[in-house]
Amino acid sequence: MTSRGKVLVAMSGGVDSSVAAFLLKEQGYDVIGAHMKLWDYVDVGADIYKDGRCCTIDSITDCRIVCDAIDAPFYLLNLSKHFQKTVIDDFVSEYRAGRTPNPCVQCNSEVKWDEFLRKAKELGCEHIATGHYSFVEQLSNDRWAIRKGTDKSRDQSYVLWGLSQDALARTLMPLGPFLKTEVREIAKKHNLRTADKAESREICFVADDDYRRFLKEHEEKQNRKFEPGDIVHTDGTVLGKHDGTAFFTVGQRKGMGISYPTPLYVQYLDIEKNQVVVGGNDSLFCNELLADNINWIGMAKPGTGKSIQVDVKIRYLHEASPATLECTNESTALIKFEKPQRAITPGQSVVFYNDDLLLGGGLIRENPARPS
Repeated sequence: MTSRGKVLVAMSGGVDSSVAAFLLKEQGYDVIGAHMKLWDYVDVGADIYKDGRCCTIDSITDCRIVCDAIDAPFYLLNLSKHFQKTVIDDFVSEYRAGRTPNPCVQCNSEVKWDEFLRKAKELGCEHIATGHYSFVEQLSNDRWAIRKGTDKSRDQSYVLWGLSQDALARTLMPLGPFLKTEVREIAKKHNLRTADKAESREICFVADDDYRRFLKEHEEKQNRKFEPGDIVHTDGTVLGKHDGTAFFTVGQRKGMGISYPTPLYVQYLDIEKNQVVVGGNDSLFCNELLADNINWIGMAKPGTGKSIQVDVKIRYLHEASPATLECTNESTALIKFEKPQRAITPGQSVVFYNDDLLLGGGLIRENPARPS
């Protein structure tokens, strides 16, 4: 069989990337497997014996064994310094600024594609590949685009909106047509070591899924701390104290340590006053948001002042909602929803679609619940 070219496959040590590598090998590509070492437990803390996700010795071993099984070379790429600077530092600074980041989005654009593509070029690979449940295709307008995967419960297009056209032109996502159950069946049929391996959808470098613990320990290592302040009702009444605004997010109800006759939810974080502002559930619903850092994928940017109809997701598990998007300048947009949306959270990604086609995305920067 004539080779279809060399491809560097990003392998986490899970079943998805293992099957992606296997399928590409079957399709005639010269596969090279690579695991990105992004962090060390000495830096992120938590209990290594309770965790089995990426960047552990077990995960690296699993990658190597799978590559041996499919007769593919394997490399371990240490990208921890770049990851610290572009993902972890950003994660902490965003929480300090009163926003709730999605580090997977930052990692995808700045590490898994930017740095990984550079490594692929060094190894003479024409393509890179991942185990994402999405499709990459070239449209009739010559733009490279992403479509939602067949398995809607696993679709990962939401975290891919930051990718460039050049990156997508060199990217393969072989799992787009498959259901998760089918991927596990393929792994079992071909005796891949990771066939029954459990998965995690949480933040990879927060090994115990306790981001508050992570933030506190991270800042202690930098000889910094979070300042305590007041938890304040929207009517101005002080209801209690907090240990730091970074430990709260919009829409949160539990863990505030306050009592009130009716349920209260975080409305917004006032960083200037160091306050967590709370109120009723009804006031969490808003009709619009302002987004910035917008990247267009499935279409060229509409002209400034132009409006288009889109379906919008404001968090990973959010059901896309119809909205009007108006481009306010080169990198910002005003999005107005047909129906009010709950807990629009600064720092989270806002991603827009036309049916299953990912048009683009950006970051929510303005909290509409906060008084202007």
